[in-house]
Amino acid sequence: MTRAELLALSDDELLARLHAMPRGSVERDTACETLVARFTGLVRYCARRYLGSPEPAEDLMQVGYIGLLKAINNFDPAFGNKLAAYAEPCISGEIKRHFRDKRWQIRVPRQAQELLLEMYKAHDQLTQQLGRSPRDGEVAARLGVAETDVREARKADLAFSTRSLDMPLSGEDGPTLLGDMLGEEDDQVEHVVDMSAVEAHLGDLPEREQRILVLRFYGNLSQTEIGARLGISQMHVSRLLSKALAYLRGQLTGSAGMAA
Repeated sequence: MTRAELLALSDDELLARLHAMPRGSVERDTACETLVARFTGLVRYCARRYLGSPEPAEDLMQVGYIGLLKAINNFDPAFGNKLAAYAEPCISGEIKRHFRDKRWQIRVPRQAQELLLEMYKAHDQLTQQLGRSPRDGEVAARLGVAETDVREARKADLAFSTRSLDMPLSGEDGPTLLGDMLGEEDDQVEHVVDMSAVEAHLGDLPEREQRILVLRFYGNLSQTEIGARLGISQMHVSRLLSKALAYLRGQLTGSAGMAA
């Protein structure tokens, strides 16, 4: 049968011929392509419900076509339902499965995933009706769920699309990466704590330890350089420095004894 003759057949007739043909045959593939073309609008309708998600429309359509092909191959005309009525839940189910099993970068509860997809649709509908972005309570009322459930589902949206730390930042001069903007441990924080302790209780310490602290934290000398100035070893400087700082920190926390 030619393509023109297949195009002239009804959906039911095309399905009957398709199921009677061996898989891989040219005529079966042509019949299938004809049915897919006829139901492109249905795929677009199902995919449109999720256009508020971060998933590109093209990807939603491709997933929808997979659901349509499954519906075409599995539909049994003996049940009496029209292909469109059977295909719609197949297409929507395939899109939901794509979101649930493949799109989330971090696993979240299935209930939260599915509620989030429903929220995308409700948000678009309410935005059109209200002329503004709906509040969580309004979305919850539309879906018949608690407002706390809506807030929890929004957290799932954070796991929907993650970003690599190696991703370049737009609007930045030079090859700036996202990871470059994240904070890290700062060794100087401990230095600030030590400085605060020195300023508060420096006068409590013996004169030599006071001088070591001043040379270390105000003069920025190394322990070796301090030892050379005072005529003692670097190890001795280290012990005196540790002892003095332990006392001063204890004074700040209320857990130290008197200075030796």
